[in-house]
Amino acid sequence: MSPSIVFIVFAISILVSIPVATTLGIVAVLPGILDSSFPASGEFIVRSMVGGVNSFPILAIPMFILSGMIMAQGGISKKLFNIFSYISGTKTAGIPIAVITTCLFYGAISGSAPATTAAVGAMTIPLLVELGYDKTFSTALVAVSGGLGVIIPPSIPFILYGMASGVSVGSMFIAGVLPGLLIGFCLMIYSYYYCKKNGEDKEKIEANFMKLKNKGFINVFKDSFWALLAPIIILGSIYGGIASPTEAATISVFYALFVSLFIYKTITFSKVKGIMVESVKTYTPLLFILAAAVGFSRVLALMQVPQLVSGFITGIFSGKVAILLIINLLLLFVGMIIDTGPALLILTPILLPITNAIGVNPIQLGIIMVVNLAVGFVTPPVGLNLFVASSITDIEVMDIAKKAMPFIAFFIVALLLITFIEEISLALL
Repeated sequence: MSPSIVFIVFAISILVSIPVATTLGIVAVLPGILDSSFPASGEFIVRSMVGGVNSFPILAIPMFILSGMIMAQGGISKKLFNIFSYISGTKTAGIPIAVITTCLFYGAISGSAPATTAAVGAMTIPLLVELGYDKTFSTALVAVSGGLGVIIPPSIPFILYGMASGVSVGSMFIAGVLPGLLIGFCLMIYSYYYCKKNGEDKEKIEANFMKLKNKGFINVFKDSFWALLAPIIILGSIYGGIASPTEAATISVFYALFVSLFIYKTITFSKVKGIMVESVKTYTPLLFILAAAVGFSRVLALMQVPQLVSGFITGIFSGKVAILLIINLLLLFVGMIIDTGPALLILTPILLPITNAIGVNPIQLGIIMVVNLAVGFVTPPVGLNLFVASSITDIEVMDIAKKAMPFIAFFIVALLLITFIEEISLALL
């Protein structure tokens, strides 16, 4: 059976809004049904799906989802925002920069872009509007900054890339630190430019700052201390060799419960069951997508799609720069129409042989892929962060997307630097 038929069926299924998990399942079993000579029967594909998700590293995903939900309910994002707002004070773009920094730190807790957008946005967007910032700008700021949640470790997409490529998840986490900081810095540059150009209501900002200042830095820091400690414990246990990413994810759940129940007392025991049920509802659809994507990846390998695509690209483009640009364009397009998880599981086996042939480190490829697909969180038609932010503010998704374009441009500047300066990804390894 021709691979082109498989991809045509896949494209048509996505266009007619068949769920992604169902689409992947259909195209995974299709060759075995239509072609009796195909080596992978339906039974083999189903076994591949089950075996693919029977993985210790994947256990980190539901744990990080649960941890992020507990901390969201526990008001951790507000604690983080207060300390960064105090530090930025009344400086130009200080509040937007505090929002970006909060997203960086919250991303180091949740590992999820939509979770970061929801937790930080629900708290900061109303405040930004109250302080005189344009509502659409504020919403776009949070939607784009929320994308840092999948780049700053621990990152759920990094876990998926590690599963698909065989690269150490711990190494991916370490490699993601500098790229995440670089992107955050680029977003801060545009925020400063925007605020300098459009002005700020200094009186309102000063009044808001005085509320924090009257508490005193020591009190604000003490109130934020346990929130600031969360990413240090999670990442420190991984980098220090104390725990694997999966074990660190479990530690983060217990830490989130301890802090929210006994220190901040922002949730009660009666709410814990509801949070766990909600996290199961969040993870279950993802689990079906992961299983179907694993089966589809096996089919692509049997059809020798990675070799065909590799030969096609290297046959047309010979230089490393040209090939990397083409890969970036492909990933940016895929990120617009397919969610990050299945995109990584499908494309990693296809792109890895190509980048290996031109001397790109597999870890750097993982960073490039995740950063590209993070842009997809704020680009229609999928643009999950846009929908999350829109649900908070009731602003039309396309209006948010338009306001997000300058942020995305700076995001892509950082992406190009990450693509062509490998030290940004590999310096800490």
